[in-house]
Amino acid sequence: MSGMNRTNRMSRMSRMSRLVDHAGRSAAVLLTAGWLAACSGGTPPILGCEAGDGIEPDCRFQNPEDLVASPAGAFILVSQFGDMEGHRPGSLVALDPASGDIRPLYPEPRNEAPTPGWGHPDCGPPDTGRFAPHGIDLKRLDSGTDALYVVNHGGRESVEMFEVREDDDALELVWRGCVVAPDDGYFNDVLVLANGDFRVSQMFPRGANVLWTALRMQLTGYAPGHALHWSPARGFEYIPGTDAKFANGLAQSPDERFLYVNSYFGNEVIKVDTQTGTRIGSVAVPSPDNLSWSPTGELLAAGHLASITETLGCQDLATGSCGFRFQIVAIDTEALTGRVVLDHAGPPMGAATVALPFGEHVYLGTFAGDRIARVPAAVLDLP
Repeated sequence: MSGMNRTNRMSRMSRMSRLVDHAGRSAAVLLTAGWLAACSGGTPPILGCEAGDGIEPDCRFQNPEDLVASPAGAFILVSQFGDMEGHRPGSLVALDPASGDIRPLYPEPRNEAPTPGWGHPDCGPPDTGRFAPHGIDLKRLDSGTDALYVVNHGGRESVEMFEVREDDDALELVWRGCVVAPDDGYFNDVLVLANGDFRVSQMFPRGANVLWTALRMQLTGYAPGHALHWSPARGFEYIPGTDAKFANGLAQSPDERFLYVNSYFGNEVIKVDTQTGTRIGSVAVPSPDNLSWSPTGELLAAGHLASITETLGCQDLATGSCGFRFQIVAIDTEALTGRVVLDHAGPPMGAATVALPFGEHVYLGTFAGDRIARVPAAVLDLP
């Protein structure tokens, strides 16, 4: 090939590449404009708070995005989500299902100092006026202390660490330490390890354009999400095999070897062997959000059946509940099969993000709405 032909060919390829990139971005702009223009449409919010379809709502919450049971099993700890940008504050509260009481846990207007052995020694307490929790996890550490770790978007991107104290009918959180995310960190969910380390899901790089990135994840093989492992000695490390299209909720096996990662735009729950870095396989679940273990030994995944229009239309919901359809899928983690145990749309609640078995019920949280709902476990075939 002559130098002139080579130059012409390279020039044509360069122009073609620019055109393709321009066309893709133009399509993204047009599609994004369509999404934004339609945000006022989609599924209307649910404003009533009456029980229906065997689902009982409790409409006294602010975006109860994630739920975990307290160490003694008397309370449900609730992460009241603000938003992923940290523009709106949230809080941690405890629901006493026996009495119906809701107890504030954090933030509290008191000064605290980091406790040695918790998180990074240079990480001070969060700005309590901007605290914005997201995913949460609770575990008893090897030391015997019950620890709650919380993804926080308010004021900084971080994992906040609390000691949980539960005595009879009393429950309190004591802030102990934290770890600030890397510069591109954009976290969703967190898992506590028995030695005090943690694993966290990285949705995608913080600096990325959200709508353009979402489009790429939905329409191409682009999978910028993954899970990270943090330890005091090594800091944050990528966990091989966890690449995901918007890494969302996490779960791990009791021995901490197997990690389960929700790929929200990939419509699957991924199983990874953390000892070998091998991706074992996956289970199809529509836009899976959070994961919880059931008494049957299955994982319960809350999945969304909604368009981007419906999802965006719920972002600024002040009262009522986001109304779009959701499923709860019970996953056999050995066979990697799933069965739908609840498929629901409309009143009294939509857009469930988590399904927590607690007593004789399964409690449902949501990222957008004023309610937690409960369903009899027997109805879901979860004895």
